[in-house]
Amino acid sequence: MTIPESTSAEAFNQYLPGRLMGASNGWKNLLVRIYSEPRVEESVIYPAVAEPRIVRILSGAAVVEERELDGSWLKTHVQAGDFFLTASQSPYEVRWKAIGPGPFKTMHLYLGLPVFNRAAEEAFPIDPGATRVRDLSGFKDNFLSALLEGLHKELSSRHRGSSLFVDGIAQTLAGHLARTYADKTTQDYEGGLPGFRLRKVRNLMVTHLEDEFSLIRLAREAGMSEFHFSRAFKRTTGFTPSQYFINLRMERARRLLRETNRSVIEIGLDVGYTSPSHFTRIFRREVGISPSEYRRMR
Repeated sequence: MTIPESTSAEAFNQYLPGRLMGASNGWKNLLVRIYSEPRVEESVIYPAVAEPRIVRILSGAAVVEERELDGSWLKTHVQAGDFFLTASQSPYEVRWKAIGPGPFKTMHLYLGLPVFNRAAEEAFPIDPGATRVRDLSGFKDNFLSALLEGLHKELSSRHRGSSLFVDGIAQTLAGHLARTYADKTTQDYEGGLPGFRLRKVRNLMVTHLEDEFSLIRLAREAGMSEFHFSRAFKRTTGFTPSQYFINLRMERARRLLRETNRSVIEIGLDVGYTSPSHFTRIFRREVGISPSEYRRMR
């Protein structure tokens, strides 16, 4: 089969190797499909699709590898409850091997662009068109799990998808993706970082948030010179690598302030700031208030 550069969410099914176990029918703004996947897949090429695409591992575990065409493989260990989020601008290649005796099943969800664009307008009112959903592999999200579990149950219920229920889930999902997994970027991706290369660099940043920022290490991960990497990164994300790194630190710090009782000093150390005053100064500059004030407000 000849693989096109891009396709629609409705036509994407023909490029998947798994056996279709169930699918939504006529749901507005959502297309959901359940697959029983082969235990071993040597290579499958997925074309680009405009709609944000979420894959949830329903059962089993596997080692999944992805790459841009002819690029380096990026390996991820996944199990039931893990997610993939893709908004690729170009085709990419995937292979996997299931681990353990259980069946390897997945749930694929495509979110309609109209509802996502409305959510982006609320999340980025100044320039909603200049947003892009991140490519993420093997991550966990409890809120996302609850939403998709509700859709999974709705697929097998006698109602087969209450329009009110499904529309509410679609809008909630769009808002969650826009607020949590979308970034400001430039409209023109010419000369920017391909999705997999950006994903590798972002994963490296997240893994080493407590370390000192290193442009050399990031450029090496992307396989580029520091100069060309910096230009391509900013063209793709709208931020310099160092500013993006700070944004990730602040994102983690805000989450820890909201969800834990750890002290501000401990949280500052966790995101790489050995000086409490330095952490407070950077947090105030980026967020607009001090860490203590942020915690009280939340």
